[in-house]
Amino acid sequence: MRKAYSVGVSLLVLLCGVAQLAAYPPAVGITSKSKNCLSCHVNNGPWGDEGTIIDIVDKATGQSLRQPDGSFLISAHRGETRRLMTVIGRKAGDTIETPYRNGWIFIDPARIESGSLNKFAPGWEVDLPASCRLVGDKSDLFPEASVTSLQFTVRPSDDARDGELSWQIMLTKGESVKGKAAEGMIGSYFEKKVVLRVVE
Repeated sequence: MRKAYSVGVSLLVLLCGVAQLAAYPPAVGITSKSKNCLSCHVNNGPWGDEGTIIDIVDKATGQSLRQPDGSFLISAHRGETRRLMTVIGRKAGDTIETPYRNGWIFIDPARIESGSLNKFAPGWEVDLPASCRLVGDKSDLFPEASVTSLQFTVRPSDDARDGELSWQIMLTKGESVKGKAAEGMIGSYFEKKVVLRVVE
């Protein structure tokens, strides 16, 4: 399991200063109690809901986990490992400048106030609770789109319960200024609900 966990406020502070890396986990403000990324970063980018791709896909079937209300449903039997993919970016043919990198994190809102390094839902094992990646991946669901696509796995243990996560996402371009996260980088912030369901 990856070692670095964080909350949205710190997701891009360090990551956006190391452009040569294609993917790496958050490493700043690991135990921060801020509610979301906007505590530090500005939501001033040109990318709105129209034309933006934000999806979680089952790796085996290629099917989206998006529900009619816009949330995402991750269900699994206890001990079952689900292999999923995040797909984030802009659709093909976009006339707006393309984001350079996308950052995201899963947070259980009930755990923000804790000092734990793990902000994911209790009892659920996850190998990639957060990431930041340069745009340029390929997705079968969105051919020719400018996206990041990363695999992650979840597994409900014996202690897992049904729950909800806040999936916090930022599409960004530019480089943040050290110590001044609101400067030098533009970003568009999105927040989606992820429902966790244990299948008995």
